[in-house]
Amino acid sequence: MIEGKTSTGFAFSIDEKVLDNMELLDAIAESDENLTCISRACVLLLGKTGRRQLYDHLREEDGRVPVKVVSQALVEIFQSCGNKGKN
Repeated sequence: MIEGKTSTGFAFSIDEKVLDNMELLDAIAESDENLTCISRACVLLLGKTGRRQLYDHLREEDGRVPVKVVSQALVEIFQSCGNKGKN
C-alpha cells in the first residue's frame, strides 16, 4: 500500500497493484489529447469514492473543480508513488 499526501493536503492510499494497469497508462497517455481521460485516470487510480474525495478536496468556493488542479494533484500522486518504489 502506498500512502501519501499532496501539497494541498489530500491524503491518499493506493494499492500498488492499481499502478500495474494498462488501462490506467492508456488514460494518462490519452489525457494530452482528450481531457476526459483525466476523469477516467482518477477512477482507475483512486476508485470512484477516492475521485469524489479528491474533487471535494479541490472544489472551489463557486463549486467548480478545476481541471488543471486535478491534473496537478494526479501528477503529485504519481510522483509520490514513483518515489515510494525507489526506497
